[in-house]
Amino acid sequence: QVQLVESGGGLGQAGGSLRLSCTASGRIVIINAMGWYRQAPGKQRELVAAITSGGITNYADSVKGRFTISRDNAKNTVYLQMNTLKPEDTAVYYCNADGRDGRAIESAAWHAWGQGTLVTVSS
Repeated sequence: QVQLVESGGGLGQAGGSLRLSCTASGRIVIINAMGWYRQAPGKQRELVAAITSGGITNYADSVKGRFTISRDNAKNTVYLQMNTLKPEDTAVYYCNADGRDGRAIESAAWHAWGQGTLVTVSS
């Protein structure tokens, strides 16, 4: 069983910055991709940023140049540095990750979601 816990959400000012963190625990063994999604009231959940185990990243067009995703494999943690915040960034942000619980071929794959952390950006 794998659990993801997010932290760092809260109130930010337009033009300001926040950093979100997400740490995995449990029978993780191997983590492949990790990412951040967000969902605003009345809107669909959307991918914000993702990063592979090799460090390849991708971002939603709306956050390119403002947000940076990174990971610390030793800490089983992924970060989202959010700069130049805009009111439209207001949403619940969710961490996700996938991996395997062992190195053998017969090991089980897993996929997990965090509980979400609320980011509110005021103008």
